[in-house]
Amino acid sequence: MAHTPEKPAFAPGKDGTKHHLGHTRTSLHADHALLTPDSFVRAPLPGMKNATAIVHTAPAMGAAFTQYTAEFETGGELGPCVSQRFLFVLDGEICVLASGKNYALQPGGYAFFPVALTERVSAPKSSRIAVIEKKYQPLEGVRAPSILISEESAAAPQPFMGDDSLAVRMLLPDDSSHDFAVNTMLYQPGATLPMVESHVMEHGLLMLEGEGIYRLGNSWYPVAAGDFIWMAPYCPQWFGALGKVPAKYLIYKPWNRHPLE
Repeated sequence: MAHTPEKPAFAPGKDGTKHHLGHTRTSLHADHALLTPDSFVRAPLPGMKNATAIVHTAPAMGAAFTQYTAEFETGGELGPCVSQRFLFVLDGEICVLASGKNYALQPGGYAFFPVALTERVSAPKSSRIAVIEKKYQPLEGVRAPSILISEESAAAPQPFMGDDSLAVRMLLPDDSSHDFAVNTMLYQPGATLPMVESHVMEHGLLMLEGEGIYRLGNSWYPVAAGDFIWMAPYCPQWFGALGKVPAKYLIYKPWNRHPLE
């Protein structure tokens, strides 16, 4: 008699992932968090129109910044922000009105807005962007930064610590007016960080492409495109790229300020 397979005890979620007996790769600890797409919850933030946010990290988690993915329907808009804001286009197209000028940003395009600037961010079609928001820490004798509109390809890739298999692109100017940095890091298959890092900077990290293994604290996690990682100050961290295609992520860190501040 032919065997009839039983119906699996799981069902696809909204994003097509399968949930089996509450299993998820999402993991939260005092010094780090891994958040995976199967556990994402969407909700609008104040001022959003035809858009929702997946808030990945915020002060409620212990972070000193907020990072979220904004998902737009056609005609969607981002709400206002009382702090400085960084946007990176993941999919679709974003229109930005700032300082009386209009900008169109495609995937890989990004924008930085200082605290005093009121901007309008909208989407002419279904789109996704990564958003980082942080209260500005002024530095005596240093002018606040200016608006910046650019694209990732305009930032020259630099080998990380002399390793050509790991390329870093600095998206914000490395000067004292900016109190945080945002980079992309591209790993060729098999490339790894040269050491386990532990430092005063916290991180927000969004996996953009590929997959690999991340050490966070005393745990090792498989990670892939779409995952988000928060790392608290001094959390031991290390990454190695796996698979046959490069791995790439967008990473935030506070920068250019004394720890006592």
